Amino acid sequence: MARERWALGLMSGTSLDGIDAAILRTDGAVVVGHGPCLEVPYDEIFRAELLAVLAGRGDPAAVGRALTLAHADAVQKLLLENSLTIDDIDIIGFPGQTIRHEPAHRRTSQVGDGHLLAQLVGVDVVDDFRSADVAAGGQGAPLAPLYHQALASGMQTPLAVLNVGGVANVTWIGPAGALVAFDTGPGNALIDDWVRRQTGAAMDADGKLASAGGVHADVLATMLDNPYFDDAPPKSLDRNDFDMQAVRGLDVEAGAATLTEFTARAVAAAERHFPAPPGRWLVAGGGRRNPALMAALRRMLAAPVDPVERVGWRGDVLEAEAFAYLAVRSVMDLPLSLPSTTGVPRPISGGRLNRAPGR
Repeated sequence: MARERWALGLMSGTSLDGIDAAILRTDGAVVVGHGPCLEVPYDEIFRAELLAVLAGRGDPAAVGRALTLAHADAVQKLLLENSLTIDDIDIIGFPGQTIRHEPAHRRTSQVGDGHLLAQLVGVDVVDDFRSADVAAGGQGAPLAPLYHQALASGMQTPLAVLNVGGVANVTWIGPAGALVAFDTGPGNALIDDWVRRQTGAAMDADGKLASAGGVHADVLATMLDNPYFDDAPPKSLDRNDFDMQAVRGLDVEAGAATLTEFTARAVAAAERHFPAPPGRWLVAGGGRRNPALMAALRRMLAAPVDPVERVGWRGDVLEAEAFAYLAVRSVMDLPLSLPSTTGVPRPISGGRLNRAPGR
């Protein structure tokens, strides 16, 4: 019988809004229980430093160290606020922050130091989740599908789990363990970047700008004329693979409306790549909090579209939970990715174990 572990997962995603942390109990196959979670927002200064590194400027080493220190603080805050100690946690999953993702060239780069994090918090840390997959010819993303499948055990299939972070990705879960997963296109990143550039706000809160604007059909058609949407999966994206160039001549509301519609249309285009239509869509990530985006998805998709809370999942920390789950699988040398999720030639494990002092 496999040993159950308490794992703490961390996530700093493509939305660049902060750190998610969540505790999970699992044996690497079944999700046994959920512990506490928290979200720690980045301040605007650090977020600007992250954006600079993503744009090829700045100092990746310095940003990586700062990011690691921020994650250590998040771990300690989560433990302290819930009267836990390091002895209550067996392993930490720390994917770092992806700053460049070029699987076609067998390259993926993250900043963040798992060794330093293990030294700081006193718990073993698994990091570098993507490299083994990419080196073997896989896309290196998305990595959450096996966790989605574990959570969905016993649910009616086919089922689609959509995560709308900075980039959006989908997991199609079919009968008998069938999985298909890939990035659908932009998630919140273009919308957030547009609103920040036009208004200084961090996001289109409650989708109000998009709801007040009209979709520019010609601009939308230009954006959808991209071979990525026709490419068969497996496939994945870098945050910078799409940009705002096409909407630059629009006012703020029209730009928000057009970019929101673009995200939803990209999701709808993903359905052509599923083996069978899903009977339901479950939505996680920050995008599920945008009423304009959720309304667009419900208008375009044939099946019901619900936030993951409808089935008892935690939508804000689902990917942090996934890296807790994957950390346990990594130390057990179980697969983290499959041919149908990343295009890797065979099921493959991954991750790098960083031992904490005295462990």
